[in-house]
Amino acid sequence: MISEPELVGGVEFDAPEVLTEAPRPPRARRPWLWALGGAVLASAVWGGGLYAYGQQKDPGPDLGGYSTDVKLCEAAKLKALGGILGKRSADGDGPEMDEPAVFETSCSMTFGDPDAGYSATVTYTLHRVMDPGHEFAARAKYYDLGTTIGGLGEQAFFDDNGGEGGELRVLDGQVEIALSIYRQYSTDADGKPLGGAKEVDLSGIDVPMTQDMLSLMAVLKK
Repeated sequence: MISEPELVGGVEFDAPEVLTEAPRPPRARRPWLWALGGAVLASAVWGGGLYAYGQQKDPGPDLGGYSTDVKLCEAAKLKALGGILGKRSADGDGPEMDEPAVFETSCSMTFGDPDAGYSATVTYTLHRVMDPGHEFAARAKYYDLGTTIGGLGEQAFFDDNGGEGGELRVLDGQVEIALSIYRQYSTDADGKPLGGAKEVDLSGIDVPMTQDMLSLMAVLKK
């Protein structure tokens, strides 16, 4: 008969060892997952920034205070010319063009005798996109405006129309303004001239035209 272990020889055995598995260290997180997530987030933020930037409207060129809210016949007083050519007797609004790239309007009027006085035309062109400065001098040359007028806008050219009136064109930033004066003539049924406007010395007509242009530009900028 086998006795209990602790009774054999009176010697006690140590308690048997309990084998346990050592705890495993925590699994390291995969760094590439974090890098990938950061890259995706950065890409989303960048893409969102580009989209927002793309949605911003281009403000376009500086119009220098000029606008399309214009009543040209009211704005163009032309008092200096009226003092020389006679009373302003008739007005007429011309066609208006209002497009995203350009706005243009005009006004015609008569000084003195409506049938045999002087006719005047004012044209106001506001370029909303294009810079008209690249072509202005070339167009003035094309229209034979050979006299340069200083102190009027950025550029200004004049021609006296052979002593029969005058034409003045001005560039001021994105705006072109043209002012023309012509002597009127009446004709009979056969087309023969019956007479013209009362003779006025037009040799210095560029001076009152310049004065009136300066006044008009100041009104149009308000």
